[in-house]
Amino acid sequence: MSAYSGRGVHGQTVATLGARIVSGEIAQGDVIDLVALGRDLDVSMTALREAMKVLAAKGLVEARQKRGTYVRAREHWNLLDSDVIRWRSEAGDTAAVLRDLAEVRSVVEPAAASMAALRRDDADLAELDAALADMAGAVGAGAQAEVAADLRWHRALLRATHNEMLARMDVFIEPALRLRDALVHEASADDPVPSHAAVLEAVRDGDPRAAAAAVASLLDKAAHDVADVIGTDEEKATHTE
Repeated sequence: MSAYSGRGVHGQTVATLGARIVSGEIAQGDVIDLVALGRDLDVSMTALREAMKVLAAKGLVEARQKRGTYVRAREHWNLLDSDVIRWRSEAGDTAAVLRDLAEVRSVVEPAAASMAALRRDDADLAELDAALADMAGAVGAGAQAEVAADLRWHRALLRATHNEMLARMDVFIEPALRLRDALVHEASADDPVPSHAAVLEAVRDGDPRAAAAAVASLLDKAAHDVADVIGTDEEKATHTE
């Protein structure tokens, strides 16, 4: 799910082709002429083939005998991959990405908070406290620090459920959460600490209903943060963090 870390010509080739596919410039079902593409990008066939392997791992392309390398239907794309999410955003699909994230989180996080309130131990509370302190220290320190603190706190909440599958839900949430937080924290959003602190106190008190309600309030607050950045009425009715 993590971003592809390739650099240089290889990394640039992956990024260029991925963006063209996700934007529709290279359409679903299109057979890719590697020779022509190599000339267009001024890269070797070796670099192109390696890039295609990366894109195939993301579900964007597939190579078949006789047919060649072609763009797969969107239903096969790994839409949770952080590169695919970024390419969708660059192609103007940011609002849809954030809407999808909001709907996933509105299902997962209230239930996780409720479960965490019943199952958390002292180590979980200590990590949530430390993550909240990070969040407070990151306010005004720039988007990167604020995003890192936000992610640490939400991972801690998921782990406090003591459910291994729920704890892994950060794999689904993290890539799009990074996009959302980067957008919001680059703008002048409200201080996120009080809303997260309210969730933590409900978890600390062992009150599952209050924990779920506090998360719902947190998600509603962040929906307005997103709406302020994107400027759409639709996002104001959508739950994000």
